[in-house]
Amino acid sequence: MFQRILVATDGSPLSKKAVASAIELATQNGAELVALTVVPRYPKNYFDGAAVFTPEDIARIERQWAETAQETLDAVAKRAKASGVKIKTVTVSSDLIAEAIVNAAKKHKSDMIVMASHGRKGIKRLLLGSETQHVLTHSELPVLVLR
Repeated sequence: MFQRILVATDGSPLSKKAVASAIELATQNGAELVALTVVPRYPKNYFDGAAVFTPEDIARIERQWAETAQETLDAVAKRAKASGVKIKTVTVSSDLIAEAIVNAAKKHKSDMIVMASHGRKGIKRLLLGSETQHVLTHSELPVLVLR
């Protein structure tokens, strides 16, 4: 049924649950897995809160975030390979996380997106937004959401 499944992960315990489900689904379908991590860019203007950091500090912080993202993807790849699943890992730098997930799914010709949701409600959801909700409303692909 599915030939290529994109799983979005940030390394959190909740996203690890999504990774486990995506690997299981890929195993059952004989599908390839595309593991994606979106690394935000560091705020670069005063109003974003970066007034006290030099460009070198920002570059160092972004490098650390990229290294952490790669470690997360390496762990996913190891787990997928141990299950016999073919995997491709992708890191994208973007402040528009949901949009990056949808675009990566299109770019890598995925049949499905698997991701986690924190299940925020009320004012927290309003203030923090919902990347999952954005993916659900903007993706043309099926989206499996795990909590």
